[in-house]
Amino acid sequence: MIRVTRGVTTAVALLALTAAAPWPASAQPSPGSPRSGSPGSRSGDLALPEGWRITGDGAGGQLVWASPERVPAGDARIEFHAGERLLGRPLPRPDGRSFALPLGGVRLEEGTELRVTAGGRRLDAAGRAGAARERPSAPAAVPEAPLPANPVDPGVPGRYRTVGGEYALSSVRLPGLPQPVEMRATVVGPAGAPGKRPVVLFLHGRHDTCYTPGTEDVRITWPCPAGTRPIPSEQGYLRAQRLLASQGYVTVSIAANGVNGQDENAEDAGAQARSSLVRLHLARWADWSAHRATAPATVRKTAPADLSRVLLVGHSRGGEGVNRAALDSLNPPPAAQDGYRGPVRWKIRGNVLIGPTVFGQNPAPDVPSTTLLPGCDGDVSDLQGQIYVDGTRGVSRGTALHSAAYVVGANHNFFNSEWTPGQAKAPAIDDFSSDDGIDPVCSPGTATRLTATQQQAVGATYIAASARLFVGGDDAVRPLLDGTGRRAPSAGPARVLTHAVGAHRTPAFLPGSSVTVSGGGRLCAQIDPDAARACLSPEEGWSPHFASWETSPEPGRDAVAMKWTGRGGPVAVRPARAVSLTGAESLALRVIVPPNSTGTELDVAVTDASGRRAHLGRARVDGLPGSPRTTAYWGREIRVPLAAAARAGLDLKRLGALELTPRGGAGRAWLMDAWGWRPGTPAAGPAPLTRVDIGRLTVAEGDSGVRTYRVPVTVSGRGSGQVRLFVPVPGTEEVTSRTVTVRPGRHDIDVPVEVRGNTRYGYDVTHDAFVKAVRGTVVGAHRGGVTARNDDAVPSVRLTPVADDVAEGAALDWRVTLSEPADVEISGGILLKAVTDGPELSTADVDPAWLEAQFGEVPQPAGPLSGTVEGGTSLWFSVPAGRTSTEVTVPTVRDGITEPTELLRVALFTYDDAWQPVPGPELTGRVRDAR
Repeated sequence: MIRVTRGVTTAVALLALTAAAPWPASAQPSPGSPRSGSPGSRSGDLALPEGWRITGDGAGGQLVWASPERVPAGDARIEFHAGERLLGRPLPRPDGRSFALPLGGVRLEEGTELRVTAGGRRLDAAGRAGAARERPSAPAAVPEAPLPANPVDPGVPGRYRTVGGEYALSSVRLPGLPQPVEMRATVVGPAGAPGKRPVVLFLHGRHDTCYTPGTEDVRITWPCPAGTRPIPSEQGYLRAQRLLASQGYVTVSIAANGVNGQDENAEDAGAQARSSLVRLHLARWADWSAHRATAPATVRKTAPADLSRVLLVGHSRGGEGVNRAALDSLNPPPAAQDGYRGPVRWKIRGNVLIGPTVFGQNPAPDVPSTTLLPGCDGDVSDLQGQIYVDGTRGVSRGTALHSAAYVVGANHNFFNSEWTPGQAKAPAIDDFSSDDGIDPVCSPGTATRLTATQQQAVGATYIAASARLFVGGDDAVRPLLDGTGRRAPSAGPARVLTHAVGAHRTPAFLPGSSVTVSGGGRLCAQIDPDAARACLSPEEGWSPHFASWETSPEPGRDAVAMKWTGRGGPVAVRPARAVSLTGAESLALRVIVPPNSTGTELDVAVTDASGRRAHLGRARVDGLPGSPRTTAYWGREIRVPLAAAARAGLDLKRLGALELTPRGGAGRAWLMDAWGWRPGTPAAGPAPLTRVDIGRLTVAEGDSGVRTYRVPVTVSGRGSGQVRLFVPVPGTEEVTSRTVTVRPGRHDIDVPVEVRGNTRYGYDVTHDAFVKAVRGTVVGAHRGGVTARNDDAVPSVRLTPVADDVAEGAALDWRVTLSEPADVEISGGILLKAVTDGPELSTADVDPAWLEAQFGEVPQPAGPLSGTVEGGTSLWFSVPAGRTSTEVTVPTVRDGITEPTELLRVALFTYDDAWQPVPGPELTGRVRDAR
């Protein structure tokens, strides 16, 4: 495992004069940037792992990681970690393989492991090489018998002929995005269907936006440069659109390249912009429904649209976008952040979320949903979309059905044919990768991996099932979605497993701080760096239920962990108050067992408040197919009838405990929750909820004094509710949290921030706050704060010789001097330039240990020192905070060879406000022969 070997005392390198985005599109690779596959680098006294560098960008130091190859644009956010601590989310560089994070004074402790992740997946060299070794291989999965077929198969085409086409309207401006966003869509609908027809709107996720035909060139930018074309991601769901159209739905798949190419700086990763785009299209369809003659020809070819029956389908970041659109349609966002200002003339009946992101962990609780979790997702590989189910518990009335469907063998991209090799117009890839060998579950050709065609059949079938249930009200398809355990023959050989919360479920035993666990179990924290408290450590595996958020530990997310050897003893789960299961037919439990495990058996019993006990039955739970690269610790839904409790005379209105007793050999299991269950799907009417949005205030630090600002918070809606407020303590790793009751029109969330003015250059200082819904609330913008901008000029820098004419064996020496001290470490670069008027100092003429420390290797054979690093060789310097100078030396060695005086050309460089290199003074050092 590669680790940082010394504490960081030098947090910055190249000088920069701006606080703008660290890698603007016009920027060029910095002189001396790491070579692809270089063994590592140094910055001052810090030794960095392979691919890492500390360099200067924007208003201060940047931690930069460069991949040996381009990192494909994806939906999961790239994150830098130091050990288990999230350092932040870097911004991409135009080369497509480098990412830079402003350090802002963050210090890395000795021995801390640096990691790069995306959706929980390691991207850096240490992760790619070691991920499989860090977790022991699980035993091979034993195939389960196919689930019984559901009597109604929603994947069967309907009776209507389909027609289709495209429309393109004028581009629109969205808040926070500098360039207009396209209003394009692909329409497929039924021809000749009677009356107005329900609408299904698709929103694709974050993918490359532009490509050069006939080449492998793809990029993510907007608008597309001359000579390139937009990637038509909106055309990737035609199979599902045609199926739905044949069944009588009008379908529209909208383009969002304009958001994808501009969302890297958005605090919410573009969720609000995508919501605005969805609602702008729905508003146009509402206009066309009322005035059909004004609609584009493509729209007029299809049956008229009924905007009171709308299903939204979102893939990846598109999933988060349609979730926000559903939330915004019920609970309007603050006008300043919204791109749609008109009335809501539609009703969203449900969402389908395919491999979605949920960076805000803020699901719309009152809109029914189906979340498809691809078991071989190589992009959003932590399967964080599970939070669209788990995150709704207890927030609102709980009548909306929220289903999770785990699709064994599906990757992220193949649900969209325009992201699929062999089907796409632009270059495309399989996002699941097993660089160091064959993955037993997810490599193409294995028994569990789906082909692209099979995966697209699954997507179309389960979208159609959701439309039929949420929009059409056909309860006959519910068993495909709610954990009953049925399969749709149209989905082919795919194994799709489901569980759900909501609908006719009554809350019973939900692990939390008020629950007592006794016997062979413990209440565990879903998110906690302390292995003694955590439900599951990263070394053991990953669970979609335990997807991380903004902070660790995170209070309010718990489960029950059970571990036993031999015949296990009972585990008792007791809520603070007795619960009622009156009217329920069964007790439905969501239980996690290790991947590939089989035959875990649990005896299930309940006890009422009077102490009467009834054994309900024995349940068997098998693990999902999994490997060290998959996120397969996922809850299986098991149901045991409550009839035995009724026969035993238990008071089902006052149950006091749930008992789970393991049977058989050693094992482990985790209880997510248990509910009273009965069949049916009730109407999911919205409750009056309070909405909370956190804003961002940016202020100048000023020259003196202390000013107090407050984090902007907007509370709207009706009634009152509770949120959990998190506030990081500046300069520490501590995050405080508390539960706050909020009401519209009041200032219940008060986060004061003190900003101290000064006249010395320093970092921008960011004070953050973030919230999560607890009860009776929804959250729009979950994160914000106050940013104090540095408003002092960076010191100017001079380079002067100390010893620039030396005999071999001595050191060349230059002094770097700042015009004034700064409050942060200031560093920069000295570019070594090729000598044109004499012999150049070579790598054989300098100390090998110095070469190893500077560049990570001693080049063989020897060559000019300026050519050590391909693309430019630079020496990095740092002036500590409060000081004004440092020295850069090049130690030479005596080689015993008679030779002429050798030269070394050096040039200081800095950067301007547009991050363009600004050449500084150029000097020449001379090394004379010692004889």
